[in-house]
Amino acid sequence: MRKVELLAPAGDLARAKTAIRYGADAVYIGGQLFSLRSRASNFTMDDIREICAFAKDYGCAIHVTVNMIPHDEDFEGLREYLIKLQEYGVKAIICASTAIMKIARECAPKLEIHCSTQMSVTNSLAAKFMREEFGVDRVVLARECTMEQVKEITANCDIETEAFIHGGMCVNYSGRCTLSNRMTLRDANRGGCAQSCRWQYHLYDEDKEISDDLLFTSGSKDLFAADMIYDLIEAGVSSFKIEGRMKTEYYIASVISAYRHLIDEILETGKPLSAERMAYHKKEILRGENRETCIGFYQGVPGSESIIYHPNSDASVNHDFLATVKSYDDTKKTAVIETRNPFDVNEAFEVLSPGRENRSFTVNSIRNEDGEYIEKSRKPMALLEIPVPFELRAEDILRRAR
Repeated sequence: MRKVELLAPAGDLARAKTAIRYGADAVYIGGQLFSLRSRASNFTMDDIREICAFAKDYGCAIHVTVNMIPHDEDFEGLREYLIKLQEYGVKAIICASTAIMKIARECAPKLEIHCSTQMSVTNSLAAKFMREEFGVDRVVLARECTMEQVKEITANCDIETEAFIHGGMCVNYSGRCTLSNRMTLRDANRGGCAQSCRWQYHLYDEDKEISDDLLFTSGSKDLFAADMIYDLIEAGVSSFKIEGRMKTEYYIASVISAYRHLIDEILETGKPLSAERMAYHKKEILRGENRETCIGFYQGVPGSESIIYHPNSDASVNHDFLATVKSYDDTKKTAVIETRNPFDVNEAFEVLSPGRENRSFTVNSIRNEDGEYIEKSRKPMALLEIPVPFELRAEDILRRAR
């Protein structure tokens, strides 16, 4: 089977390096200009230069979102910005404006142009038009495409296609919602989405409130398309995209690592995996999730089961991320770790390590920075020493074993 690209999100330099270490073939990032997700940390020009150099050592590509919907005043500095991206080694820009595409072709012709999901490409005629009129190298398909539509578009267009396989969904056609604009004066299409669909609302039937104690929210469940990976590979999709530039380091590591293993096993076997193997991979992928999931539009237009109608709760927050490894002493068989969530002596840990199968061990002692032995770790970002029976590497991630 033909190799496909696993495309990871990253909101800052640390998360981009994590995505690359854990198996991403490409990472998409946003600069501090011309990008949606303006509330992500985003990348300075020095950061972009650094991550391009880092990615090159791993054979990984960097894509930069230049996907805002620009008004006349938004073009200042665009040409200089695109020229710098090309100079630093960025492979592709992701655009939602034909004007930006045209300018990029003129001033930075080595940059690939990828048509953003904001442009809602849902048919082969639109994909062909983007190729023929603007020289687009790849179309990022709308998340509203069914599996049959993905197959048809990919088969009938002389252009690469990219499909989302995991992460947040929009309750409107992606990028065409103005709830945030209306309610907060923050323009969703210029980087300021307040995610108003996920707020909690009182519902009224004329003057009578009908929401009682349970307020209403209408955000979509997250996309989880592991079951469609084989079909998407067979369809000829070039790139599998994971949403989440606002997500944590732990989310990036666990989800990218799990999809890397799933995709590689499918490519190696050349056929659909058994129910047992799929169940294993799906469990691994969901270890990084905080929210409910659905299969999106791949099996047809989803119904009410794909919408979250209830308030989110702190009970759903993922506390499995326990620590990152700072160093390992092979002589003493101990690791110095930097903590994240609470844990106790005698808890079982699992190690996420790039390119390795997951390994487990039990923590039978904890030593703090003062050399004292403690029974519980309750302070985030503390440096602790724990015994580990096998070698760990700096930046490995420790999570709760389940």
